[in-house]
Amino acid sequence: MVSSTAKEVFILGQTRDGKTFRPSDWAERLAGVMSSFRPGGAQPGSHLSYSPWCIPTLIGNVKAVVVNRELRDHDVMAWDFVINFARDNDLQVTEACLMPDAARK
Repeated sequence: MVSSTAKEVFILGQTRDGKTFRPSDWAERLAGVMSSFRPGGAQPGSHLSYSPWCIPTLIGNVKAVVVNRELRDHDVMAWDFVINFARDNDLQVTEACLMPDAARK
């Protein structure tokens, strides 16, 4: 279960028993579905970029989606959709936060 104080939740592309989740583009698909949930709401063309609240990424060699708590504050049903996606597919979920890249200082 995800705590109510988590700033970010990482949904990993591995099931709890360590199997790689398929299809291989699942993270991009999930983030694409969530693209209209963003600060200021959906705008013309916003479907062409990911929401800052739901970003596909790689952690090591594992596909993942980073979901920011601001999504929950903006739309609880959208948050529930993402969390239930992870639960329904038995994916690993971790509470954490992204650290700024040291090279960007």
